[in-house]
Amino acid sequence: MEERHFGPLWFIPGENNGKYPFCHSVYIEGAGILIDPASDRRRLEEIRARNGVKAVWLSHWHEDHFMYLDLFEDVPLWISRDDAPPLSDLDILLDWYGVEDHGHRQYWRRFMLDQFNFRPRRPHGYLQGGEQIRLGDLTVDVIAAPGHTPGSLAFFFREPAVLFLGDYDLTRFGPWYGDAHSSIEQTITSLERLKRIPARVLLTSHETGVFEQPSAELWAQYAQVIDDREGKLMQALDRPKTLEEIVNLYLIYGRPREPRTFYDFCERALITKHIERLEQRGMVLREHRCCVDPFDDLSYYLLAHTCSGGKTNA
Repeated sequence: MEERHFGPLWFIPGENNGKYPFCHSVYIEGAGILIDPASDRRRLEEIRARNGVKAVWLSHWHEDHFMYLDLFEDVPLWISRDDAPPLSDLDILLDWYGVEDHGHRQYWRRFMLDQFNFRPRRPHGYLQGGEQIRLGDLTVDVIAAPGHTPGSLAFFFREPAVLFLGDYDLTRFGPWYGDAHSSIEQTITSLERLKRIPARVLLTSHETGVFEQPSAELWAQYAQVIDDREGKLMQALDRPKTLEEIVNLYLIYGRPREPRTFYDFCERALITKHIERLEQRGMVLREHRCCVDPFDDLSYYLLAHTCSGGKTNA
């Protein structure tokens, strides 16, 4: 994948086509602003040495967007106020992911330290949705796009008509909304808002990364993944199933993937969000079944119209 320039905006491709654990970065020439430093460590070091980095902006708090932030410890950091807490403390970060199991928490702790160079950071200042920032001849609209995370941001660069979407990445996998504070409904609302922005070019954080003259069909296919996941889940609930049984169907990822600790957690996180959404809409019920051992009580999920008449708690 090649680096692309759109006026003063530089699209810096991430390693492995920007697939996790990497992302694509954006550099604003002249202003010296680097957005999401997790693309290519050597290229980022080169940009700093040759062109200068005066500030780092983060579109949101996830690790695959701050992986090389350690290169810029002396550079002012900006992020939305709503997404700042996980950067300040590793335990807060794990809480925001919803990692509760002790064994899983130890795995994720090492993962964040070793793979992503996590070091506590406090922002120099905050980026706020709705504000407009002038950088010489370049105008930047900061756009609040919650759902992926509470404080996810997109950036519209007016003069070249380029919109950086961050992790609303228009990939075939679809949106991520599996964190403790993520929201499917907010994700849908944000996608509706973003697709109405009159952008000539879309830049995203992963995979394809650059979309010129984007079509309505591209947006529709990405949003459709949400309904497709929900449809698969509802088909799977033709009989009562526990959460573990549902997770083991791999409705999100299609098959078991390695490392299992990572991917099974992600599968569970996304499926749980869909179950909660269907419960709130009264389409899925939770049935509690008592076992011989009272500590082994299980919750089963089933479609509301197939409820067996047992004790339910929607």
